[in-house]
Amino acid sequence: MDQNFKKKPVDFILLSTIIVIILVGTLMVYSASSIWANYKFDDPFFFFKRQLLFAFVGIIAMIIVSNTPYFIWEKYARFLLVICFLLLLLVLIPGVGMVRGGARSWIGVGVFSIQPAEFMKLGLIIFLSSYLSKNRKWIQSFKKGFLPPVTLIAIVFGTILLQPDLGTGVVLLLTGFLLVFVNGAKITHFLWMGGIGIVGFLYLILSAPYRINRITSFLNPWEDPLGNGFQIIQSLYAIGPGGLFGLGFGNSIQKYFYLPEPHNDFIFAIIAEELGFIGGVGLLLLFISLMWRGIVIAIHAPDSFSALVATGIVAMLMIQVSINISVVIGLIPVTGITLPFISYGGSSLTLLLTSIGILLNISRYRTII
Repeated sequence: MDQNFKKKPVDFILLSTIIVIILVGTLMVYSASSIWANYKFDDPFFFFKRQLLFAFVGIIAMIIVSNTPYFIWEKYARFLLVICFLLLLLVLIPGVGMVRGGARSWIGVGVFSIQPAEFMKLGLIIFLSSYLSKNRKWIQSFKKGFLPPVTLIAIVFGTILLQPDLGTGVVLLLTGFLLVFVNGAKITHFLWMGGIGIVGFLYLILSAPYRINRITSFLNPWEDPLGNGFQIIQSLYAIGPGGLFGLGFGNSIQKYFYLPEPHNDFIFAIIAEELGFIGGVGLLLLFISLMWRGIVIAIHAPDSFSALVATGIVAMLMIQVSINISVVIGLIPVTGITLPFISYGGSSLTLLLTSIGILLNISRYRTII
């Protein structure tokens, strides 16, 4: 990078969009969690205050990273990947990893906890972007160009499945494959890999009874309305009454212990119930704006590494948004994926805001005014 290069201002539309999304998310965490928090902790602001803290830490990280030259990440790409992978292994050790919802996905740090798989998302994006940009001439070779990054993605995916956390693994898998694809890999290689992947995916489903139950409950949730179909039924009961304009902020009925932990994976159902179709579509438009600016930044990035990093970050966000909302409205089985920037959670929010910081920094080196 030319040391005399005069950096441009950060992408204002992206920055404004993410600030609005954070404000919406923080307010909705309060609304969705207040009843549950008051019952469990005798403090209706319990989750709200923690989410504010996470947002504050995440915004500080975003500001710092947005002023850190993006090409520094390429220098430490391998180191970041190794650290993230060691954390993934560490979380599998009994007594170190914390079990929540049947998955050993967290490591306790004082009164808080971190989820290593969230950090691996960004770590893998940075490493793959570095590797692919340096080895692009081999990308159409199955052995030299396609197989090495796909093998790495498969190893990381398999490690996350040991927790088990299929939802996060799928987001990481799809993001990694998309990076390989946009770098110029042959479609025929993906077709072969896709065939193997479908067989493996079917095995994963059939080998775990709870995954089979999720599939059957998705196809007919009313067959077991108090068991496997409970979450999706309660989610639809929230979305339906919301109508066009919603019941009003704070007026959700489903958050009164009908929809389990409504401030997490199913927070979009509360948004639809309180803010209606208009509120739900408004949030989707904000995510579309974020995706649009991310794609523009990737197109006008100064080099292949930064273009791939920007592409990977946007892909990760949009894949996760698509999966979460599809689950909430009953299009696909429950996966345990949070809604980026909106659902309650420290690791996810701070990591995503750090990712946005990288995007903002790349925008400062864009090739157009």
